[in-house]
Amino acid sequence: MDYSTNLTFISLEGHVELEKYRYVYFVICLSVFILIIFCNSVVISVIYANKPLHEPMYIFIAALLSNDLIATVAFYPKLLSDFVSEKQIISQGGCLVQTFCLYTCTGSEFALLSAMAYDRYVSICKPLEYATLVKMSTVKKLLFFCWFVPSCEMGIAVILSYRPLCRFKLNRIYCNSYSVNKLTCGDLTVVNLYGMIVLPLVVCPPVMFVIYSYIRILHVCLKNSKDFRRKALQTCFPHLFIFTTFSVIVCFEVINSRLEGNIPHLFSVIMSIQNLFISPLLNPIMYGLKLQEIWNRIKRMFWKKKTHIFVN
Repeated sequence: MDYSTNLTFISLEGHVELEKYRYVYFVICLSVFILIIFCNSVVISVIYANKPLHEPMYIFIAALLSNDLIATVAFYPKLLSDFVSEKQIISQGGCLVQTFCLYTCTGSEFALLSAMAYDRYVSICKPLEYATLVKMSTVKKLLFFCWFVPSCEMGIAVILSYRPLCRFKLNRIYCNSYSVNKLTCGDLTVVNLYGMIVLPLVVCPPVMFVIYSYIRILHVCLKNSKDFRRKALQTCFPHLFIFTTFSVIVCFEVINSRLEGNIPHLFSVIMSIQNLFISPLLNPIMYGLKLQEIWNRIKRMFWKKKTHIFVN
């Protein structure tokens, strides 16, 4: 395709580094894609099908895993297609859609993890007020906020980024805002200023709230019995571990984008692939295995199926 006359397509040059082993990466990524869909769907189905799990904590977990499924479906089909294609190109519109999905799902993930921290904070620190503070109406409002606000913020960012391109080679395997903006023509002051304002708003409040929540939770745990601390740890550990891991992944992705060209390209590309499957794969495993109520119902679900098979 002639990029000098058609300004709507971008070449994803990150695949050049993976060319030699692209079919190996295809098999690995396809396996991970199937595993992500399966694991997340199982946990979501278990929560949906069991009325005792229709509580705020489990509803937030289902929302978090649904957010991971959206992000996975938005990225993996294109990535898998590129591994087996001769040319790895994406339209400018498709690139902006990828960017929108990447940042919206990231913002929603932070917001959902923050909402889950609020749920744990009230449950442990204010148990007598839990039914009043975490009503179903409150849960619905929090979920709406977690998805609507990031969508609006990223929608504006995409509109600001939509401008003619002067360069058509992206040194990555998928699009992100910082790299795409470097391809555009003209002054980027407004776009960069908006990014500098929105990024702290998306990341800082959730991080600060989660830290505050766990400081309060720790304070309450230290004043209670060992059995109380054990139960609190059982419900809080998956969330805290996932939040820490996700924050590290986001930090690395930001640094990776900003230092493009200053770190080995192959290392940068491989880490970009890993960033796409760590959280979506880790979340259902942590919640499915660590939260006993979910794990027991998963075992029951598959055990029943096995029993029916043998009976028939």
